[in-house]
Amino acid sequence: MLKQTEAVIFDLDGTLMDSMWMWADIDIEFLSRFNQAPPEDLAVTIEGMGFTETAQYFKERFALPCTVEEIKQEWNRMAFQKYSCEVPLKAGARHFLSYLKERQIPVAIASSNSRELIVACLTNNHVETFFDQIVISCEVARGKPSPDVYLLAADRLGVLADQCLVFEDVPMGILAGKNAGMRVCAMEDDFSIARRQEIRSLADYYIRSYDQIFDGTYEVLK
Repeated sequence: MLKQTEAVIFDLDGTLMDSMWMWADIDIEFLSRFNQAPPEDLAVTIEGMGFTETAQYFKERFALPCTVEEIKQEWNRMAFQKYSCEVPLKAGARHFLSYLKERQIPVAIASSNSRELIVACLTNNHVETFFDQIVISCEVARGKPSPDVYLLAADRLGVLADQCLVFEDVPMGILAGKNAGMRVCAMEDDFSIARRQEIRSLADYYIRSYDQIFDGTYEVLK
C-alpha cells in the first residue's frame, strides 16, 4: 500500500479518530432548542460538507434565527469537551503515525471539521507533533466530494497529488480523494458500516485497523 507513497493525508472523524458517535447527539440537542428534530436524511445530506458549509445548510434548512458564525461557535462549544477528553484514536493509528514519522513521510489532515476541534483531539491523544499540515474545508471553495481540500493539503506538503495516499471513511470523502487523483484507503467505522458495499466499490484499499498495514491483511480492492 505504501509503495510509491510520498505523503499520507488523513480525514479526521471516523478515519483517524473514533468520533462520529457524538455528532448525532449534538444535532438532536442543538435542534431541540428550536423545537425541531434532525430528519432521517441529515447525516447523508451533510456528508462531506465543511464546517461553515454545514452551518449555512442548518441555518437555511431549519430557518434558524442565528448567524452562521453563532452556529459554528455553539457546535465548537458543545463538542469541545468530548474532543479534548473523550475522542480516542482508531486502533493502530499511533503505531502508523510513528512509522510515518520515522521514515520522514509528510503527513497532513484534510478535514471538514473545525480547526479548534481537530487541534483539541490531536493534543489530547498526544499526536499533534506527527502532522506537518492541518487543512480544513473552510479554507477551500468546495467541500468533499470536490477534491479541493486534498489538493490544498498536497500543495502545502509539497508533493504531487498522485504521490499521496488518503485515508477516509465515507463515500463523499473517498470520492474527494479519488477526484484529486490520489489513492484512497477506506477505514471501517461503525457510523458508516451500513454503506460498506458502496465504500468498498469506491476505495482502492480497505482496513478495519491500521495494524493491518503492517501485518499485510489489508484488502486490495482495485
